[in-house]
Amino acid sequence: MLKIAMAQMEVIPGHPDQNTAKILAMTADAKKQAVDVIIFPEMAVPGYLLGDTWEQSSFLRDCESCGQDIIAASQGITIMFGNIAMDWNKKNNDGRVRKYNAFFTAQDGRLIQPDSMPYPYVIKTLMPNYREFDDTRHFFSLQKLARELGTTPDQLISPVTLKIRGQRYQAGCLLCEDGWSDNYEMEPLAMLQHASIDFFVNSSASPYTLGKNDKRNRVFGQQARDAKAPLFYVNAIGLQNNGKTIYTFDGSSTAYNGSGEVCATAAEYQEGLTVIDLETMDTLPAATPKEEPDIAHIYRALHYGIRHFLANIHMQKVVIGISGGIDSAVAAALYAKVIGPENLLLVNMPSVFNSETTKGLSQQLAENLGCQYMIVPIQQSVDHTVEQLEHTPMTHLSDGTTCQLNISSFVTENIQARDRSARVLAGAAAAFGGGFTCNANKAETTVGYSTLYGDQSGFLAALADLWKHQVYALSYYMNKTIYGREVVPQGIIDIVPSAELSSAQNVDEGKGDPLKYPYHDYLFRSFVERWEKATPEDILEWYAAGTLEENLGCQPGIVQQYFPTPQAFITDLERWWNLFTGMAIAKRIQAPPILAISRRAYGFDHREAQNGPYYTRRYKELKTKLLNQ
Repeated sequence: MLKIAMAQMEVIPGHPDQNTAKILAMTADAKKQAVDVIIFPEMAVPGYLLGDTWEQSSFLRDCESCGQDIIAASQGITIMFGNIAMDWNKKNNDGRVRKYNAFFTAQDGRLIQPDSMPYPYVIKTLMPNYREFDDTRHFFSLQKLARELGTTPDQLISPVTLKIRGQRYQAGCLLCEDGWSDNYEMEPLAMLQHASIDFFVNSSASPYTLGKNDKRNRVFGQQARDAKAPLFYVNAIGLQNNGKTIYTFDGSSTAYNGSGEVCATAAEYQEGLTVIDLETMDTLPAATPKEEPDIAHIYRALHYGIRHFLANIHMQKVVIGISGGIDSAVAAALYAKVIGPENLLLVNMPSVFNSETTKGLSQQLAENLGCQYMIVPIQQSVDHTVEQLEHTPMTHLSDGTTCQLNISSFVTENIQARDRSARVLAGAAAAFGGGFTCNANKAETTVGYSTLYGDQSGFLAALADLWKHQVYALSYYMNKTIYGREVVPQGIIDIVPSAELSSAQNVDEGKGDPLKYPYHDYLFRSFVERWEKATPEDILEWYAAGTLEENLGCQPGIVQQYFPTPQAFITDLERWWNLFTGMAIAKRIQAPPILAISRRAYGFDHREAQNGPYYTRRYKELKTKLLNQ
C-alpha cells in the first residue's frame, strides 16, 4: 500500500520561517503514521500573494535555505512541496534574478528531478494574470523556458518517478493554474498523459470564491476520469492579500479516484493530514459534499477572514457605529461572534434626522449581543461646524474683499457622516484600544454611495463584497443558525434602508436610500462580476430585446415596476454608470481593504483607472431609438 497524505496547512505569507516549521512538524506527524508521500500546497514556503517582496534577493535566499531544511527532512518519506526556485545565473524580463513558481519532490535527503526537466523541480506552466493574480510580473513560466531552450513545453513536462519500497510510481505534478487550462493554448495535464501516470498531484494556492469548489469538483473530477488515474488536489488555508483586497484560502483539499469521484475531502479552513491508501481509492465510497446554502459558505469565509485579519494586525477590540440599519447590525453580529461581545463597543450617533425607531433598534441590537454600548449625539457638533464655516470670513488676498461660505443641505449631510467617523468613532476607537469598521455593502461601494472620510472610513470593509440581498440573507442565517435566536432585530430587517441624513430620508415615512436594491444589486453586479463585463450598451440591448431581467438574474417585471418609461430607465442607468466610472473610483481607491467573497471584488481584483464615464456609439444609437419610439 502507498500511503499518501494531503497536508492542508495555513500558509503565512512572507514568513518562510514559520511555514517551514509547520511543514517539518506535519512531516514528522506523517512519519509517525507511516505515510509514504506527503503533499504540501503551492508556494507553501514563502506564501503566494507577496507583492514586490519577490524583488528582495535576501528573502529569496531565505526561502531557498528553508527549502534545504525540508529536503534534509525527507529521510524515510517523500515530501512534495511548493517553493520559489531561483536560477541565480539567469534573469527575468525585468532584469532581476530568474524566478520559477516550482514544485519540489524530496526523498532520502535529495531532490528527484522530473524525467525531462532541466531543473530538479516542476515549473509552473500557466501563469494567471487576471483577477488577483499577477504571476507574469514575477515568475518565469515553463512556456518561456521552453522557447529559450529551443523546444516546446510538451517536451519538458514530464512525470516525477518515485521509487518506494522497490516499486516505481509515476506522479504527474501540476501547480494550481495548470489544472485550469480551458482558456489557455495548452493543457499541461494532457501533456502528461502520454506517460503511464499512477496519480496526479495539483498543488494549489487557490483563494476562496463563492461556488469555486463545486466547479473544481466538476473540472478535476473530469480530469481524473479522463486520465483514469487518481488526482490529489492540495490547497492552503489562511489569509493572504495584495494590499487592497484580502483573500481567505479555504483549503478543501480533495482526493479524486480514477473514476473522478470525490473519495476524501479535508475540512474547510482546518489544518491537518488527510491520509489515503492509493491502491484502495477506487473501493472507497464516494464522499458526497454536504448540501449547504451559499450563505453558510459566505459566513464561514467572513468569520475566518475577520478573525485572521484582526490577528494579523494585532487588534483585539473593535468599535462599530450602529445606525439601526441592516449593514451595521450584521457587522456587529459578525464581530461579536469573532472577538466576543466583551471586546465590542457599539456607538449610536443620532442627529435630528434619526428617528426614535432606529435609535430604539440600535439599543435592542446592543442588548441582544450583550456588548458595550454608548450614545453620542452629534447635532451640537454638526451645528457648530456649519456655524463656523458659514460665519468665518473667507478673504480674497488679492484685493482684501471677504465673503462667506454657504453650507447646503447636501454638504450638511456629509458633515454629519464625517463627524461620526472622523471625530466620534476614531476617538472612541483610540480610547477603547481598537479600530472602527467600515460597514459598506457592495452596492454602495459600486456607486460611491458613501462619504469620503466618513462612513467609508475604517480599518476593514468586511461586507463590501456582499450585495445588499446577501447582507439580508446573512442576517437571517446568523439569527437562525449561528445564534439560534433573534440577534439582529426583525425591525432592522424590515425597515426601509436609509442613511437618515436629511428629512428626505425619514424612515418612519418610508423614505430611504435612492438605490432600489432588488434591481440595482443585479445591475451593478453585471458591471463588476460578469466575466464579460456589461456596459450601458449591453444593458440597453437587453432592455430593448425584453431580456434584461433574464440576463441580470433579477426578479421578472421589476424593471417596469421601477421605471415605467424608457426615459426613466435611461436616466437611472446613466446616473449610476456616471458614478460607477466617475467619483466612485476615487472613493474606492481610498477605501479600506475589502474581504473578497465573490468572483470579482473591488481593489486589486478589479483594476480600474480614473478615466471618467464613456458611452459607445452603439449605446447612443440605441438610446436615440428608444427615446423616439
